[in-house]
Amino acid sequence: MLNHKVKKNILYKSKNLTFYNAEVSDSLGGFFFDTGISAGFPSPAEDFKEERLSLDKEFIKNKEATFFARVSGQSMVGAGLEDNDLLIIDRSLEPANNKIAVCFLDGEFTVKRLKMDKTGLWLKPENPNYPMIKITEENDFVIWGIVTNVIKKVY
Repeated sequence: MLNHKVKKNILYKSKNLTFYNAEVSDSLGGFFFDTGISAGFPSPAEDFKEERLSLDKEFIKNKEATFFARVSGQSMVGAGLEDNDLLIIDRSLEPANNKIAVCFLDGEFTVKRLKMDKTGLWLKPENPNYPMIKITEENDFVIWGIVTNVIKKVY
């Protein structure tokens, strides 16, 4: 299980994102069945190999640099980031072209795909209804962290 124990005290809330600290648990996690689950026709019953899986260990590589943020808005739906999804953000990772990043831009946090080319740095939404944003010297801009995973509710 992802035992991040989101506290009632929110670390920071902006128009587009709400941030939480990562709190890694030492629990054993949930059961993991290492047989694969068919998304097509069911396969004949097999002996299931059962072991423990900690999503904390799967998703959090650097506890001190990992944060969670809840998405608000539709600008990244083409990348699979939708309203209310929970992002896992690692601040220790280096920004790179095509990575999805949480950025602080002119007083607001936003999540966009980084586009770096000879013309400069751009923040690219993954929704055609939103324009690309060119970063200039006039912007108050920081790449705050790199999105490593997204957690979705499917119900």
